[in-house]
Amino acid sequence: MSLTDPQPAPDLTPAKIVYGLYAVGYAVAITALAGVVYAYLSRGRDALLDSHLTFQIRTFWISLAIALLAMVTMIVGIGFLIWAFLAVWGLIRVISGFLLANDGKPVSGTKYWGMMAY
Repeated sequence: MSLTDPQPAPDLTPAKIVYGLYAVGYAVAITALAGVVYAYLSRGRDALLDSHLTFQIRTFWISLAIALLAMVTMIVGIGFLIWAFLAVWGLIRVISGFLLANDGKPVSGTKYWGMMAY
């Protein structure tokens, strides 16, 4: 192998599948659970893939915590605002993460309150 041979691109298909399951999870919530299970099962193959899977697993658990907070605070009326924040926050994470995976780049961090992956 010479120095001019390009490195083979890592297979980020599992990450893209999980992003898709999370996106569908806005209509059918059970797919988000399937996505996090698949993310846990797919870890350990490649560091680049693992950056996305770790990001996705964190997205699931943080979303669950925010959803529980929203449910509890619906009694006082602020829960609806928290649900709206969660919807925007989650969509931005899913879209920005998918775009990175599609470009073959790792998730190296987040910005804007953890909303956007970079």
